[in-house]
Amino acid sequence: MSKESELSGVDLARVALRAAKEQARQRGEQVREKREAKRHGLRSGARADGRDPVPLGAALNRLITERGWEAPAAVGGVMGRWAQIVGPDISAHCAPEHFAEADAVLTVRCDSTAWATQLRLLARQLVARLNHELGHGTVRVIKVLGPAAPQRGYGRLRAPGSRGPGDTFG
Repeated sequence: MSKESELSGVDLARVALRAAKEQARQRGEQVREKREAKRHGLRSGARADGRDPVPLGAALNRLITERGWEAPAAVGGVMGRWAQIVGPDISAHCAPEHFAEADAVLTVRCDSTAWATQLRLLARQLVARLNHELGHGTVRVIKVLGPAAPQRGYGRLRAPGSRGPGDTFG
C-alpha cells in the first residue's frame, strides 16, 4: 500500500492545508513582486528615460517628426516669417495666401499690378531663398496674383432683372 492510502482523514486535511498555504504564499510573492515592479517603475532613475520631462520645443519637434508634418510646419513658419524672409518692401505689398503641398506651389497676392509684375520677375530668387529657409524642393513655383477686383455691391435703387451697366436691352 502507498503512503497516501495509509493516511487518515485528519492527516489528509493537514497535507491539503499545507499545500494550500504553499500555493497562497507563492501567489502572494508574485503579487508583491508585481507591486514592487510597478512601484519602482513609476520612479525616474539617475539615467534619462522616456518618462522624464522634456522641453516643450523638443517635444513639439518630436511630434512633428513622428507625424510627418515637417513640410507643413515649415511652410507655416514661412507664412509667419514672410516679412523676415522677403524683406520689408515686398512684405508691405505682397502676402502669401496658400501653399499647395502636393504641387509645392506657393500662392502670393500683391496689392497692385505693378508689385505683381515685380514679384514675377523676382520669383526665381524668392524660390531659392524659400528653399534655403525650408529645405530643398519645398517650394517649386510661386504663383503671383494681382489685386482682387472689388466685390460688386448692390445699391438701394437696383432695378429687378437688370444685370448691370453693360445691359442694352429694353
